[in-house]
Amino acid sequence: MTDIAPDATTVRPVSTSSSRTESSLRVIRQYGAFNGLGLWTLYKREVGRFLKVWMQTVFAPVVTTLLFMTVFKLAFGDRGRLTGDFDGLNYNDFLAPGLVVMAILQNAFQNTSSSLVQAKFNSTHVDFLMPPLSPLELTAGFLGGAITRGIMVAVISAIGIEISGLADMSVVHIWPILWFGTTSAIVLGALGAMGGIWADKFDHLSAVTNFIIVPLTFLSGTFYDIKVMQEPFLTMAHLDPFFYMIDGFRYGFLGVANSSIVTGMWVTGGLSVVLTAGVWWMFRAGYKLKA
Repeated sequence: MTDIAPDATTVRPVSTSSSRTESSLRVIRQYGAFNGLGLWTLYKREVGRFLKVWMQTVFAPVVTTLLFMTVFKLAFGDRGRLTGDFDGLNYNDFLAPGLVVMAILQNAFQNTSSSLVQAKFNSTHVDFLMPPLSPLELTAGFLGGAITRGIMVAVISAIGIEISGLADMSVVHIWPILWFGTTSAIVLGALGAMGGIWADKFDHLSAVTNFIIVPLTFLSGTFYDIKVMQEPFLTMAHLDPFFYMIDGFRYGFLGVANSSIVTGMWVTGGLSVVLTAGVWWMFRAGYKLKA
């Protein structure tokens, strides 16, 4: 008995250690150059965050868009006619695509900006800084959530306008709708992310919204043909990037535009790349996110 016991005790620790090592190796997750699971998790977090309060983030913007259309419909009826590039078109058909783009712009901006400001305010931004996510994956995750919310609100608003008979939302060219709708969401989502990282409190973010986003949106031809403007305001309107987003998106529904569609594609595409790179740099540098 005394000769066998030592052998048994020496074998068991080796076997236990070996099994523990094998067990620990089995649970280690290996990540390659691209963390697809982490990106998908961050994207689901962003989408789930705004869907959890869908009455505020989806339903309310749709109602606002429909109220705008209703007010203008009651004010002008079918009497509103346009001149110039849009000669002969009904004003309500002209207005509807502009309001849909405005919904994309505002909701894409609000999604990323509110998410990041709230995370910083509640000191929960470490939840997405600590996991093995690269700056590019963080950028894609947050912008993906902004694009989803902006496009979702736009689609529901367009369907509501069409069903209610407030305007004709017939599509003439699908590709400008897809291009300018997506790039508009990317640009404003990136601006919102940069604003959310930069802002130290909600007042800073409100200043960006009230003094930059809203004026550029309202003065970009959403409610009127910019060619009714006199110089130098006409030239200033052509310097407003929001004008190209709205004009190009409207072209998809009406088949008519105030400016060159190719120019609009270059402007919106270039802004998308530049601002996305800006968000990537902020995450990479840890600007106002890391001590």
